[in-house]
Amino acid sequence: MRNNKPYVLITGANGGIGQALVLEFLEHGYKIIATDIGNCSVIDSPEIHYLSMDLNQFAIDSDYADNFIKIVQQIVDDKELKALINNAAVQILGSCEEITREQWQKTLNINLSAPFFLSQALLPLLEKAKGSIVNISSIHAQLTKKEFVAYATSKGALSSLTRNMAVDLGAKVRVNAIEPAAIETEMLKLSFAKEPEKLDQLSDFHPSGNIGKPNKLAELVRNILEMSINDSFLQGSIIQFNGGISNCLSDPDRSTS
Repeated sequence: MRNNKPYVLITGANGGIGQALVLEFLEHGYKIIATDIGNCSVIDSPEIHYLSMDLNQFAIDSDYADNFIKIVQQIVDDKELKALINNAAVQILGSCEEITREQWQKTLNINLSAPFFLSQALLPLLEKAKGSIVNISSIHAQLTKKEFVAYATSKGALSSLTRNMAVDLGAKVRVNAIEPAAIETEMLKLSFAKEPEKLDQLSDFHPSGNIGKPNKLAELVRNILEMSINDSFLQGSIIQFNGGISNCLSDPDRSTS
């Protein structure tokens, strides 16, 4: 692998989870095609090819999408594209009454349509490499709360897309997903900056007593990728990474007195 390193394409590579994914795969001998909407990679390495990418535009503009795919093909050249990790997402909050058409469509474009069209376009490279797709879905695909209607709908559809692509593609390309709960990124910690005690409470809500670490999620993604390459029976799986919180009811406790 060291002399002929395969590529992994990671979307949302500059975010907290994205950076952890990039570092994990770099450390295990892969070259990275890292994409995000910004102008440059936040991680500097000669093994990273950074591509600025607007997933919203990719989903709706076929010329833009075709140009992007051509660049990826040129980068990969005669090497292997071993995996596509659909990690990028947008989370726009708003109730059913408040969410706008633009917000709704942008959420679906970035969180659902772009992962599908990107996967579809890269299938020839992935099939040639006996590669794998890993979709980063969310616990909101199964369990959600108020004002997450757009985000939760998109993630539920992404998990469903994972299962359906696995059925369609069969032995050609493996397609699996992870549904993580809260992950300790800088963005999450910033959202609790004014009430840090609530971040501790969030940890306590999970039976595991903590929230997820980006590096552990990245390690899980790599393990899923390598398992699906080495054991073709891992196909169409939706893997929970949520500290057990999906097993908990939030009803008020009854008095035991």
